[in-house]
Amino acid sequence: MLNVRGKLISIAEPQIMGVLNVTPDSFYADSRVKDEEMLYLRAAQMLNEGATWLDLGACSTRPGSTPVEAEMESSRVRFALSTLRREFGDDVLISLDTFRADIARMGVEEYGVAMVNDVTSGQGDSQMFHMVSRLHVPYVLTHNSPQPIQGDAVPQVLLSLSEDLKALRELGVADVVIDPGFGFGKTLEQNYLLMARLNDFHELGCPVMVGISRKSMICRLLDVVPADALVGTIVLNTYSLLHGANFLRVHDVSEAVQALKIVTAIKESITHKPE
Repeated sequence: MLNVRGKLISIAEPQIMGVLNVTPDSFYADSRVKDEEMLYLRAAQMLNEGATWLDLGACSTRPGSTPVEAEMESSRVRFALSTLRREFGDDVLISLDTFRADIARMGVEEYGVAMVNDVTSGQGDSQMFHMVSRLHVPYVLTHNSPQPIQGDAVPQVLLSLSEDLKALRELGVADVVIDPGFGFGKTLEQNYLLMARLNDFHELGCPVMVGISRKSMICRLLDVVPADALVGTIVLNTYSLLHGANFLRVHDVSEAVQALKIVTAIKESITHKPE
C-alpha cells in the first residue's frame, strides 16, 4: 500500500505509469507534447488505455543531457499541471519527474501531485529529501551513480539505495518506491545483470519500479533506434512483471497493459491449480 494524499493505494496489482514529456529534447520523440491539445490527447489516450499514473517530465534527464534552467522547468510544469487538472480534475494520479525540491513543492502544494520521481536520488538538489519529508508524498528513489560502477553492480546498487533509504526513513519519509536506475551509470552488461536479479531489490522492503521503455540498453543490444525498440521494451516489461515489478514506467501503455494481463493470467493459473 502507498499513502497518496491521505488515501491508501493498493499496489497488489502492478501499476502502469505513462510517460508524459513536455520537453523538446526527450530521447524518444513520440513522447513529446508541444501544446495544450497534444498534452490533453496524449494524457487521455494513456488513461483510456489503462494507465493508473501519469509521470510528468519537464526537464530531460537522459544521460549526457544538460538540464534546463529552473524557471523554464517551472513554467513547463505549471502549464502541464494546470491543463491536466482542468481536463481531468483530481481523478488522475500524477507523478512529477523532477530533481528540484522547489518544483516538487510547487507541484504537490499547488496542483496535488501525488508522487515525486527524482532520478538523481537527491544528488541534484540537497534539499530534496527534506522537501519530500515535508510534503508527505511517496518518493521514487532511483539509483544514479555519478561514477561508472566497477565489477558486480547488484550489491553496490543495493548498498547505495539502502543508505539513501535509511536517510529518508530518518527524515520520516514512509512511502518510498525503489528504482534500480537502468541506464544511469551502468554498462550494458550491468543493466542486464540488474534485470536478471530484479527480485533482489525487494530485500529493501519497498515497491520496485522498472523504467526501461525504449532505453539504450534495448537499442544498443538490438542495434535499433528508440522508435524501433517496442518489441524489446515489451519483452523486458514482461520479464519485470514476472519478477516482482510493482510499477512499469512506459511510453506505450496499451502494450504494457496487455503484458500485465497475460502475466496476471499466468500467475493466477499457478495459484489456482485445477483439482
